[in-house]
Amino acid sequence: MRARYKPFQSLTLLLSLLSLILCLAASVKAQELPAEATEPEAEETESFKAPVIVDGDMLFFLRGSSALPAPERAESVQNKIIEVAEASESPTVDITFEETDLGIRIRADGEIVSIVTVADAELDQMELDVLGFLHGQAIEEAVLAYRSNRTDQARVSGAIEAAGWTLGFVVFVLVILWLHRRIRRRTLKLVKRYLKDVETATAKSVQAEAIAALIRYGLNFALLVIFFLGFYYYLSFVLLAFAETRYFAQLLLTYLTEPVLLIFKGILSYIPNLIMLSLIAWVTLYIIKGMRVFFDAVEAGSFEMGDFEKHWVNPTFNIARVIVILIALVFAVPYIPGSDSAAFQGLTILVGAMLSLGANSVVSNMLAGLFVIYRRSTSIGDRIQIGEHIGDVVQIKLMETHLKSIKNELISIPNAQLMNSDVVNFSKKTDGSGLLLHTTVGIGYEEPPEKVEAMLIEAANRTKGIKAKPEPFVLWTALADYAINYQINGYTTRGSIIPKIRSDLHRNIVAVFNENKVQIMTPSYMADPPEPKIPADEWDGHLAHESHEEADKS
Repeated sequence: MRARYKPFQSLTLLLSLLSLILCLAASVKAQELPAEATEPEAEETESFKAPVIVDGDMLFFLRGSSALPAPERAESVQNKIIEVAEASESPTVDITFEETDLGIRIRADGEIVSIVTVADAELDQMELDVLGFLHGQAIEEAVLAYRSNRTDQARVSGAIEAAGWTLGFVVFVLVILWLHRRIRRRTLKLVKRYLKDVETATAKSVQAEAIAALIRYGLNFALLVIFFLGFYYYLSFVLLAFAETRYFAQLLLTYLTEPVLLIFKGILSYIPNLIMLSLIAWVTLYIIKGMRVFFDAVEAGSFEMGDFEKHWVNPTFNIARVIVILIALVFAVPYIPGSDSAAFQGLTILVGAMLSLGANSVVSNMLAGLFVIYRRSTSIGDRIQIGEHIGDVVQIKLMETHLKSIKNELISIPNAQLMNSDVVNFSKKTDGSGLLLHTTVGIGYEEPPEKVEAMLIEAANRTKGIKAKPEPFVLWTALADYAINYQINGYTTRGSIIPKIRSDLHRNIVAVFNENKVQIMTPSYMADPPEPKIPADEWDGHLAHESHEEADKS
């Protein structure tokens, strides 16, 4: 009986061995025997047998011993078969059998080739005479095949076959080179034609050249893999055409074909799971698309949702989308290859540990971002103050908030800082009066307080942006060492230009006080003068500019 070492048969043999091992394991478990007792026996069986291979064809297995190991015995039989085959060119071979004390001796053309022992029969679980006859047939076929493969006709046929494979490989290489040049010329043109809308929508931030380069890289990599496979199989088939190199060719085919077959078999067996994953992905995308339509309608005002604000639409949609994707992943994980393996579970635990240890600040900023978005204290377009930063809110992200300062600077503030800091919002309206703008000046004790208050109110009335109703008012904030601190307060509804209003107020205060010959800052001194610094005369109730206006009218 002649056995060939072919890929399909080796794959079948591998599956059979796996099935045999599983059956043995199940039987051992049923009999409650320790696994350690069977593993040495299996290893011993494998180590005491070896195959007899001639020209790449596996003939049979031989049992070895400590005195004559199985590989040495198999090699000796292989050499004797080759010697018999090379000793003659006859198209026939004479196989005879002799019974001896050691077993059945097999002769080929009168030469002793092998002895089939009782141990060999126990290894194959067959009768000794039957096994000897089968070994004799295998030896006869191997000798005849060896002789026929080395005839002049066989060598010419092998050379023609190798030349045919070489010609086919040359055509294959030319096609690969043609496709490579075609890819370089056509990729950019196709990308510009079909991805023009993407380039326009992204304001050319995603350029066609970059996309074409990525596509070219992927296609060239695929061509490289195809070229490698073609060269590998070409070399294997050329070696297979000659008897002397056939064994190495079969080894090459086995090393590559078995993994490829296993991959294709795995892909075919994975098709049902792939269909389920595709169905989950399609349903998920359909749900997300429906949510997008719904939230667009809410943003457009087609649906009324009570106090739901429009600037909540995109954040709410993103949160809902993440929840839907997470639910889809929960359903999809059992259908992912290797999801039930210990490696996948260990990787999941490792990723979870890394996220929990290294993402504390990220998670805190994300949660703070959600609170910032939904607590209504800050909205896009509001002018706010956070610490020393004053600016308009231009974007609220999940991790950070962007402000455009009054100096046109872009300030990025982490949302965790936004949650933990005092935020002054100049745009939110608390009542109909508006914001209360104020500033403080220090005036010496020698000036009449009524006059100072009137000058401050006059400066407020001159300032554009400060409301006339309610009227501005003055508060005494401190009785300092050398001056009274007066605080002028005025209402404004223009929170976005408060720095400009305050600047105008300061300018008008300086102007009014200069018109009335009143110093804003009392100079510092070491001791009091002889005369007390008190008002010398009562204020007549008129400001200097009022007298000038009456004179001009007269």
